[in-house]
Amino acid sequence: MNWIYLIIAGLLEIGWAIGLKYTEGWSKILPSVLTAATMIASFYFLSLALKTLPIGTAYAFWTGIGTVGAAILGMIVFNEPRDFLRILCILLIIGGIAGLKITSPQ
Repeated sequence: MNWIYLIIAGLLEIGWAIGLKYTEGWSKILPSVLTAATMIASFYFLSLALKTLPIGTAYAFWTGIGTVGAAILGMIVFNEPRDFLRILCILLIIGGIAGLKITSPQ
């Protein structure tokens, strides 16, 4: 169940990372409230996962999901560059996340 909590926390991290773009420096009320709520929820689920998962693995997994998700959504939603090297780096992050999951004692 803790890995499920961690995945939820990572998906919520993608949400708040993208949400930050829409807050326009916390000047827009609704996006700011939604982004803050998503941040709190993400940290909450991360804290649940950390009850039993190793901090190094869990934190790397959480930030990795957020990083990959935000990068991919940035390419799709904000038309950020989609060059080969950028995609290769995303794949390397995914490989690192998978390696941490495979080698985790949980």
